[in-house]
Amino acid sequence: MMAPAWMLKRSAHVFEPFFTTKELGKGTGLGLATVYGVIRQNKGFINVYSEVDHGTTFRIFLPQHTAESESRSDETPIVETSGGETILLVEDETAILQMVAAMLESIGYTVLTSKTPDEAIRMAKDHSGQIDLLMTDVVMPEMNGRDLSNSLISIYPDIKCLFMSGYTANVIAHHGVLDKGVHFIQKPFTKRKP
Repeated sequence: MMAPAWMLKRSAHVFEPFFTTKELGKGTGLGLATVYGVIRQNKGFINVYSEVDHGTTFRIFLPQHTAESESRSDETPIVETSGGETILLVEDETAILQMVAAMLESIGYTVLTSKTPDEAIRMAKDHSGQIDLLMTDVVMPEMNGRDLSNSLISIYPDIKCLFMSGYTANVIAHHGVLDKGVHFIQKPFTKRKP
């Protein structure tokens, strides 16, 4: 049985960032976009099938891993940093925001945290000291990280920018953060050297 046209149209957008079927104000969708990014990054694919009154099925296909497993040592050295600088951290996912802030503070940085770009701009304007680094997610509901960095450069001309994302390169390429000379870190990351 063929799915109705409206269902096919809706499922064509299901993996897009912030696509949601929830009511206004009830949250945005990032989960499926993140899942899609992880699967594509690992050379797999995902199929979705949905039927009214019967539910939705997601099938994930990943290539078979044939290499021998690599053992990782718990003795991986910690990245050496100087600390002391002030970082404006902008991340719309609370758990990630708290985790990254704790990592940075544990190695001596002062961290100003914001869940939204608008709040980050207000914080930057109100901050009495220097902000040395903007560390921002690329894809956010209000404005993307590149636009945020452009706004903050007018306030702090010497601010450095580090963009971060859990999406694959092909998903974030149109945000301009993979351009030459732009600094980018792929999520998830740790403070330990790879």
